[in-house]
Amino acid sequence: MRSIVGEIVSNSKEVTVMDMEASIEHMSRGTVRYVDALLVVLEPYYRSMETAGRTVPLARALGIQHIYGIANKLRSPEDGEAVAAYCRNHDLELIAKIPFDDSVVEADRTGRAVIDYDVTAPIVEELSRVADFLLREIKINGNGAGGN
Repeated sequence: MRSIVGEIVSNSKEVTVMDMEASIEHMSRGTVRYVDALLVVLEPYYRSMETAGRTVPLARALGIQHIYGIANKLRSPEDGEAVAAYCRNHDLELIAKIPFDDSVVEADRTGRAVIDYDVTAPIVEELSRVADFLLREIKINGNGAGGN
């Protein structure tokens, strides 16, 4: 897997997004060593935040320069503040707060991507902002760590 990821990333000027399992296995195997940015998705639950707490130090040890937090499935302002506080306490920059969105469930039931189901869904709008942030901040298109 590591060599496949390396081949994809190093030979491409395209943006590649990989959705990896919420575990540290891909970190310990070095699968992520070629990435320009690591997005750590945190839900407002203990186990999710603990996984982030193990992932971030490993990512830093691998030399990943751009590590960002994304709060996901937030049902209340308190959920958002819990994740934000966790990120502040663990020196993880929180770049998005994504509310729980029923359109994700409905889109999945119809077998469609949420962007095809409802382009105005809150998650679509927030992830669009995340994409803009990443393109601006880490200058993908060959200028990031993975594109060199």
